[in-house]
Amino acid sequence: MSIVMNLYYHGENGNARKFAEEMERGGIAERIRNEDGNERYEYFFPMNDSETVLLIDSWKDQEALDKHHKSEMMKEIVTLRDKYDLHMSAERYISDSIETLDSSFIRK
Repeated sequence: MSIVMNLYYHGENGNARKFAEEMERGGIAERIRNEDGNERYEYFFPMNDSETVLLIDSWKDQEALDKHHKSEMMKEIVTLRDKYDLHMSAERYISDSIETLDSSFIRK
């Protein structure tokens, strides 16, 4: 089972998108993707809210997530978040395998 975090970055004047772009351009996002235990790290832009960015961040287990939270990269992320004056909300999920009945609705 994986831990999946949906992190919503909220800002003004396009700052949430600028934050995500700087995370990508500056290489921080790629370094996170290369951390042991990271399974997914992707930004999305909601169609109905131009001032919010969604980050889907998935980790192998709590130990990997805890190690990430203690890393030097977290300081870099906090610095950028402050630079763009962003606020956050979060949702946490534990992944589960797709049951047979559910998988019948997935078009491949």
